[in-house]
Amino acid sequence: MAALPAYTPMTARLGRLPEPEGDYAHEMKWDGVRALGYVEDDTLRLVSRNGKDVTAAYPELAGLAGATGGHAVVLDGEIVAFDQQGRPSFEALQPRMHQRNQLKIRQLLVTTPVTYLLFDVLHVDAATTIAMPYTERRRRLEDLVHAGRHWAIPPYYADGGEHALADSRRLGLEGVVAKRLTSPYRPGRRSPDWVKVKNVRTQEVVVGGWRAGEGRRANTVGSLLVGVNDGSGRLRYAGSVGTGFTDEALRRLGERLAPLRRDTPPFDGITREEARGGRWVDPVLVGEVQFAEWTGEGRLRHPSWRGLRDDKDPGEVVREEG
Repeated sequence: MAALPAYTPMTARLGRLPEPEGDYAHEMKWDGVRALGYVEDDTLRLVSRNGKDVTAAYPELAGLAGATGGHAVVLDGEIVAFDQQGRPSFEALQPRMHQRNQLKIRQLLVTTPVTYLLFDVLHVDAATTIAMPYTERRRRLEDLVHAGRHWAIPPYYADGGEHALADSRRLGLEGVVAKRLTSPYRPGRRSPDWVKVKNVRTQEVVVGGWRAGEGRRANTVGSLLVGVNDGSGRLRYAGSVGTGFTDEALRRLGERLAPLRRDTPPFDGITREEARGGRWVDPVLVGEVQFAEWTGEGRLRHPSWRGLRDDKDPGEVVREEG
């Protein structure tokens, strides 16, 4: 059998619940990292959204290779870690995302296990499934994969988006994704056939600098200076983020920022006052913030840090409208 072809994940547009609701299924939006799972020759290979092999970070998922009935498959899903209340937590997932030391990974397997939540299948044996409608791909997925301790196929809502969105709020989840029942899978496309509806506003950002803190944070990061790319590919300054950091997050940021130092700001559109006290870095790290709104000057109002995103490339980061 020929090797499985490489795919790029289909992504959703930000928006409101689409109508008519009967034309869509609604899935929970899981607060984790997207990964495609390639199962062939009794082996699982995990690939992030930006094409990085992340298999080594999640050894507890290896058993999925024996749960597809001997079929070679390409699966799509979200890798999540859960907090003490049993909710998906991006903060809890942070040490798993960035760890490659096998000794530390074995320790994290005990304290912070992950689950691979599957929601699509793109290829089975020698045939692609991307042209099939959503409903048929879901049936194939449920027929193919046997549930395990560290992977599952969450059900979707067939009775309307308002019900699904209300449940997502009640459960403290990020929101829902509405998927047109007849839609094919469009690799690498941000398609209107998939619409993500969020309970909170989040935005990916590129880190371009930082300011030192005060008090107990005097020797570490006080705030990050961040930006997003505009339509012409320039990195526009979007503001500073000074809250939401754990001590562990600050430690990791310090390690990642130290070798990236540069003398000048990487941003367009930053004022002299905004640049005062800044320590600049090459804009290669991507993170995510939660925020209240965009200001008229294109700044994030009340942003709070959620964590680094090694699964995203800086060039992908644009202002998410909706």
